[in-house]
Amino acid sequence: MLVLTGIALLAGVITALSPCVLPVLPLVLAASAASESRWRPFAIVAGLVASFTTFTLAGAALLSAVGLPQDTLRKLAIAMLFVLSASLLSTRVARALERPFFFLTRRPVGRDSSGFVVGLSAGLVMVPCAGPVLAAVAVLAATGDVTWRVVAVTLAYSVGHALPLLAFAIGSQRLATGTQLVRAHAQGLRQGAGVVIAATAMAIVLNAPERLATAVPGYTQSLQQRIEGNAEISRDLARLTGARDMSSASRQSPAPEITGIRTWINTPDGGPLTLAGLRGRVVLIDFWTYSCINCLRTLPHLEAWDEAYRRDGLTIIGVHSPEFAFEHVPDNVRAAVRRLGIRYPVALDNDFATWQAYANQYWPAKYLIDRAGRIRFLHFGEGDSPETEARIRALLGETVKRPPTSVHDQVRAGIPTPESYLGYQRLARLVNPGVAPDVDHAYSFPQVTQPADSLAYAGHWTVEKERILAGDGARLRLEFGANDIFLVLAGRGRVDVGVDGRPRHVLRVSGPPRLYTIDRFGQYERGLLELRFSPGVAAYAFTFG
Repeated sequence: MLVLTGIALLAGVITALSPCVLPVLPLVLAASAASESRWRPFAIVAGLVASFTTFTLAGAALLSAVGLPQDTLRKLAIAMLFVLSASLLSTRVARALERPFFFLTRRPVGRDSSGFVVGLSAGLVMVPCAGPVLAAVAVLAATGDVTWRVVAVTLAYSVGHALPLLAFAIGSQRLATGTQLVRAHAQGLRQGAGVVIAATAMAIVLNAPERLATAVPGYTQSLQQRIEGNAEISRDLARLTGARDMSSASRQSPAPEITGIRTWINTPDGGPLTLAGLRGRVVLIDFWTYSCINCLRTLPHLEAWDEAYRRDGLTIIGVHSPEFAFEHVPDNVRAAVRRLGIRYPVALDNDFATWQAYANQYWPAKYLIDRAGRIRFLHFGEGDSPETEARIRALLGETVKRPPTSVHDQVRAGIPTPESYLGYQRLARLVNPGVAPDVDHAYSFPQVTQPADSLAYAGHWTVEKERILAGDGARLRLEFGANDIFLVLAGRGRVDVGVDGRPRHVLRVSGPPRLYTIDRFGQYERGLLELRFSPGVAAYAFTFG
């Protein structure tokens, strides 16, 4: 539990540095710069932590208990931002707002006291780039299974998210109040902050931050995957939620039925769909939520596939599993579906019944199901769209006559491949159907295009807990993205290095495990690495620069 709490803290820090912070950053910077009080940034961040933690865990339940719509708090937060903006723009408005609170203290409540209220509002409009940690919290909150462990994880995530924002807030305040020129125009600075807050609130109403954040590449995605996506954390989250660990999910198993859906969008007369009723078609299930920036970046691909392959036998179903209370409101989801141009069926999984049936942990997550109703391919997160489309086309078979779609996938640009372990204890992204632990076994490269960052074995290998040991004809392929590639090797022998079918050089391996430089490119490159090993050489893990 201690490790999971620490990971939640780190995940929050990473999210605060991602494009998803753009909607709240102007609020924090402007509200901090509008006051010389050194406590104001702390008040803002305290309000943000309090509101995000409380309403992530209990917002939906509280609103349901009092019979209010699930988006009430978000609308209230936006209204509060407009009121705070007016108080900064007009001294008369500020005094009118202070007057009801005079009885609480011997001195009037200053306008700096609004910092906590700014933080409360920011916490309600904040929409982080959710990974497995926040996904687990959202599921438990939606199902009412909130324990002290869930509270601790959520609080750690919220504090982690707030720490970089606190640093930004303090820096903004010192920059704004640290010069004589700025001090001489303090009133103008306050009014400028009021304009920024009002403009930000209006932008949130118009969904402008959503469009901005989706246009910015997910530059923290790789780091987020490394922190939250390893096998140990997946097991901890599975224990927390009571779900099976998806890292060991089997392909070609029967797909769970879509269940617990009360509202459908883009189906005839709003009627339900079932996998049993879709037998004979290829089905792609996409778990998403309309405020998730990572999900929104994948939508152009889904929309293109729906248009290109629906007549060939593909049915895409968007399972909308809400992260926040306001996403439970069917009219909000309908408006988002219209705004985003989604034409394929969307199921509102407000109770997370289908999410739990699939033991899902990610937004977005794709499950590709063949005509017989078996899961044939899974992909979590952004990227790898060409591989997903190749799998769709393969399952559709000879009915597909047109070339692949050409939607640009910007998420992979510049993102290095995650650290890749080769032993079965922490093995991930392996294209081979499976491994035979601790025995010499013959492997073959699968006859498919390798997805980004994936591994494949061929020849004889002994796959051990922490390493792989080469036998006769041992080869390894890695679809990589990096400036530099490194691999921990041991034993005695040689490794022939090739990239994209062209020989590069030969490595001589000798001695105990150490880090070898496989290749340097001088700039970011994507390609297919193939290594040929002489028998007796052991390989442990790739790292990338």
